Amino acid sequence: MLAVNYSTLRNDLKKFCDYANNDFETIIVTRKSGGNVVLLSEAEYNNLMENLYVRSDPEYYKKLLKSIEELKAREVVKADFLDE
Repeated sequence: MLAVNYSTLRNDLKKFCDYANNDFETIIVTRKSGGNVVLLSEAEYNNLMENLYVRSDPEYYKKLLKSIEELKAREVVKADFLDE
């Protein structure tokens, strides 16, 4: 995570956009008057939104966690799906 003031961001916006996209860096933009903002890539934003959606349904989230535990314990069954 990087912190940068507004003036520095404005002068080097492309560089910080590249950090966010290429390095998945989160940039905190600080402002003298307060009300800081966060710059992150669209991919990171979409990932956050997807996680919020998944976690908003307790039953689905519980099933997901159970599946992860089964995978870690190697309690999985391999299945072949054939087109008919």
